[in-house]
Amino acid sequence: MRSRRVLATAAAVAALLVAVLLSLGVGARPIAPSVVLDALLHGAGRSGEGDVVLELRLPRTLVALMVGAALAVAGTALQGITRNPIADPGILGISQGASVGVVTAIAFAGVHTLSGYVWFAFVGAAVASVAVYAIAASGRGGATPVKLALGGAAINALLLSVTTGVLTTRAVALDEFRFWQAGSVAGRDAAVVAQVWPFLLVGLVLVVCVARGLDALALGEDVAKGLGQRVAAVRVVAGVGATVLTGAGVAAAGPIAFVGLAVPHIARALVGSDHRWVLPMAALVGPVMLLVADVLGRIVFPPGEVAAGVMTALIGVPFLVALVRRKAVPA
Repeated sequence: MRSRRVLATAAAVAALLVAVLLSLGVGARPIAPSVVLDALLHGAGRSGEGDVVLELRLPRTLVALMVGAALAVAGTALQGITRNPIADPGILGISQGASVGVVTAIAFAGVHTLSGYVWFAFVGAAVASVAVYAIAASGRGGATPVKLALGGAAINALLLSVTTGVLTTRAVALDEFRFWQAGSVAGRDAAVVAQVWPFLLVGLVLVVCVARGLDALALGEDVAKGLGQRVAAVRVVAGVGATVLTGAGVAAAGPIAFVGLAVPHIARALVGSDHRWVLPMAALVGPVMLLVADVLGRIVFPPGEVAAGVMTALIGVPFLVALVRRKAVPA
């Protein structure tokens, strides 16, 4: 099993490197791999192609790397703490909370830049997740998986109503919000990269710290307690980590669909159910999916682009259907 995991990890790393090169070289202006590597190693040089690589495509690629890893690891953590195989970063209202933050920024705060959206979206995501956990933790039994899912559904409905209400009364914000809502890494610059990576690092550390606890939770809450795990602490730490990751990812690129749902299943199919392997694999496969989706979106209808959030669903659905048919998705 270990040799299989090592081989799968090596293949995922190779796929990620290829996806990065494609992201840097493919677009309205194709750039040869040799030019891409030369620009990365020696700077832009004399050619305008080097400037395109470093100033336009490199920040976009870095954002896709971070967002893909963030959403995939967050989805893995949320599926672990809720023991729900169809959980994704939207289950706790995190994505919709970020949407409310962005709508507020556009309609009331006069913020019209992607780097400005990040902070509002992150705060909205954090407030939504805290509200869901507070609802689920109240009453008997504490924050059980069922109560978390129901609380997330309730908060999602509430926040969707708030978003719709603001957009119907502030029509001027609709077009700008619609661009963000589609989910895309286009137009992201180095400022967004600088704002996102600290949150990504913190979220990853939090989730990785409770990898053993997530393994124990998969066996059931009573078994996890019998193994000495503090179930409530594991859920809180993993939930906070997932919130940080999702908040940062959604803030930077909008609500990218399907990465947080499909990638954890793909990762488990490759390396088994041990979260010490699943989490790193998800962090590799997530960026591959998002980068490939972004590249395909650039070339499907040239010279226009299809948002990466649209393409991830088109790519992710066949993978998940194949896994279900092979009974690779755990019950």
